[in-house]
Amino acid sequence: MTMIHSKTAVIALFSAASFFALGQTAWAAGEDTTNPPEKTKTSIECKDGKVWDDQKKECVEAKKSGLDDDILFKAARELAYAGQYENSLKVLDAVKDQDSARILNYRGYSNRKAGRMELGMSYYKRALQADENYILARSYMGQALIEQGEIEEAKAQLIEIRDRGGENTWAYRALLESLGGVRHY
Repeated sequence: MTMIHSKTAVIALFSAASFFALGQTAWAAGEDTTNPPEKTKTSIECKDGKVWDDQKKECVEAKKSGLDDDILFKAARELAYAGQYENSLKVLDAVKDQDSARILNYRGYSNRKAGRMELGMSYYKRALQADENYILARSYMGQALIEQGEIEEAKAQLIEIRDRGGENTWAYRALLESLGGVRHY
């Protein structure tokens, strides 16, 4: 192989490796593993499981709104982070794809935060059955395990997140911080 071809091969290999690494990080991070969502009129003005409809410029009943699953998911996530767990669950009820990992995960989160730990854990498990690579469910499950004093099991979830390419994600950092900020592997 000539020097030019060898440099080209190295550059191509490096580019492919970089692309793969970035893709893994983006995949592992998921669409909803960032810091808490910005508050909107959904969590500020809407009550009783209603969501803000930008087109109608009013709060609407989630089940009758006709809003797509992505909009409803974002609203439910915002409500959960705002501490409105029952409202979050009502909005999640309106989502068509009830078996998606992200919906099951936020059912787990809202139920756990509302004090229904066992129910929350069952939803985290179902989320992971739907998608074993859904690292946010692993992070929240790990945090729930810590709350229950199951530290070794929480550490196992941290390792799973890392091994699934999620070491540079919010999900990993949040669970690591919950474990005292020290890697345990």
